[in-house]
Amino acid sequence: MEQAERFASAEQRIRQIADAADDLYVNRTSHFLLEVFRLAEEAREEGFFGQSLEALQERWDSLYRPLLPEHYEQDFLFPPYAKRKLGETLGPVLSALYADLMAGIVYGVRGNEDMLLMLAELYIDCCTEGLAGQTEEERADAVKRAMADCYTKHGQALLKESVVPMLKPDEADVYHRVCLDEALLSDRRSLFRYGCYIGSNELAMAEHLDTLTKEAIRGMAETFVSGYVRGFAVTGKDIHKKKTVKVEYPVGMERMIHDAIRLFADEGLAAVFVPEAVLSCTGRGSGKRGVYAASPNRRFDYDHKDDRGLYLSGPWNEKRLSALEACLKEHEVAAAEHGGPAVIEVFGEASFTPTPETKNVTFTDEQNQLDVAYAAKSGELTNRFIPGEERSYTIISFPLPEIGTDFPEIFSEIIRINTLDYGLYRTIQQRMIDALDEGIAVRVLGAGENETDMVVRLHTLSDPQSQTNFENCVADVNIPVGEVFTSPVLEGTEGTLFVSHVYLGAYEYHNLRLTFTDGMVTDYTCDNFTDEAENRRFIEDNILYHHPTLPVGEFAIGTNTTAYRMARDYQIEGKLPILIMEKTGPHFAVGDTCYSYAEDVPMCNPDGKECIARDNACSLRRRSEDPKERESAYFHCHTDITIPFDELACITVLRADGGKTDIIRDGLFVLPGTESLNEPLLRKS
Repeated sequence: MEQAERFASAEQRIRQIADAADDLYVNRTSHFLLEVFRLAEEAREEGFFGQSLEALQERWDSLYRPLLPEHYEQDFLFPPYAKRKLGETLGPVLSALYADLMAGIVYGVRGNEDMLLMLAELYIDCCTEGLAGQTEEERADAVKRAMADCYTKHGQALLKESVVPMLKPDEADVYHRVCLDEALLSDRRSLFRYGCYIGSNELAMAEHLDTLTKEAIRGMAETFVSGYVRGFAVTGKDIHKKKTVKVEYPVGMERMIHDAIRLFADEGLAAVFVPEAVLSCTGRGSGKRGVYAASPNRRFDYDHKDDRGLYLSGPWNEKRLSALEACLKEHEVAAAEHGGPAVIEVFGEASFTPTPETKNVTFTDEQNQLDVAYAAKSGELTNRFIPGEERSYTIISFPLPEIGTDFPEIFSEIIRINTLDYGLYRTIQQRMIDALDEGIAVRVLGAGENETDMVVRLHTLSDPQSQTNFENCVADVNIPVGEVFTSPVLEGTEGTLFVSHVYLGAYEYHNLRLTFTDGMVTDYTCDNFTDEAENRRFIEDNILYHHPTLPVGEFAIGTNTTAYRMARDYQIEGKLPILIMEKTGPHFAVGDTCYSYAEDVPMCNPDGKECIARDNACSLRRRSEDPKERESAYFHCHTDITIPFDELACITVLRADGGKTDIIRDGLFVLPGTESLNEPLLRKS
């Protein structure tokens, strides 16, 4: 049967299901899919996007209605509601299915009939096989099997959504059209062509960029692109081997991307784009990547982030890995020519603390292990075709309009912070590195109620004249400027890391406490929930990422006191992204080192000294002859946890002769040559 016939047949079958529906779930979901089919038909005609902006917004609010906060708790997308209406066993399964069906909006408006047809046929299978009169448990199992079978059968199609666009430039895709076509670029209605939810953040961001001068927009793009190019230069990698760069950005920043695409082209790089994951099987809810919109409901994201636990199994993982390997082999030349990501992050969303009792699906212990194993194997596979030692990246961040009424001023401040004089910081940071290189360890001690007391063991420099332990990090791969960092020796790195209040990724943590022995996490807790088991589970899910433990992959001292003062002045410390927050004090990262997959590539500071601290006892396992041990070399996560300056008693270099040198004392820089960093710290708000 031709696809057009399958499409018509699927629509007709869903219409029959809707007409015969005798329960509320089937009624709602079938009519939702019929509305998506109508959307797909209308979107084929350019006239659909010719409606007024108000009409398009009304249509979007209608389509996304069950997901929006004001309706969510009274809909089957909300797990507790689904459990009450459908049963403890069947409710979570059908809620997860509905969450995947919501992806039909994206596929419908973008004309991706392959993916829309996949969802329609999955739904039909679930209705005919899974909801046909068995017991609740049997019906739930039937839906799980249907989802597993569907996502296995369509493995290659799913990779065409998430992997192939990263390797093959397509100047006719929606991203190039919206960003480069002047008519679309100046038309707010064009944002709806992406298919994701378009709300006040996206529209206000686009409007704000319209108020900036062409020179300001160009400057933002130049900072972004030059950071990416410098990332190759400072690590000694040849950018001329590369032909593509994956550009990731928030909807609403198309004017900046317009200039970035052209600037990358001047460097011989074609911009490629990947859509945000919208299905459970492709990582929906696991963070904002690709071309993405701000979440209309972060509670939905949290409730459904582990929905693939319904069908996650060893055989399913193996089939996914086989599909990924086949895809990468098919595009082997393009993969080798891919340079890595250039990422724009956003921050400023309203605070969100998850409610674990509402969470839909959770992984079993076995599935946690399977998820970790898949990350390791897929990472190793990807690195084989897109070698880590040859690729680079850059990340820059901007505020969302949601941050508050000071948004325009904060946006301007971020532009200023992103373009600080990196030459000045390079000189100051070199003074710090010279002092740090005299030590065998560094002690970080918290002040007041901050319980931090960490000793960081440093590598031995066999030739101090040509070697260093710390990288002098200015504005290249991580924008803005401002840190020196190292990969500690794990043995002898120990103590307690404490932060009273911090945002890591999408979530806020209260009184986060991690304990380390020989560089590995041995205990952890926080005060987010009254139930200690929930606190530990929260950390296991979102910091340890289901690993039983993680190493200290990085120790760094942030030097961007200007960013620290800006955050205090606007009272947005809790909303800063890790990218900026890590520059506003000392920080420790749990997970991989900053050099993962590129440890064997020499890295030199501007003074010519080679940074030798690129490995630790975990990453060295990559050299093992035992395949299982090699797989355990990397953890595929890296979470920076920052201690603010005003919670610091001292950062002290410990020398082999028993001598000590303070870098910071009582929250201020005291090392000679670094005192100018204190001016923002001493200035009152």
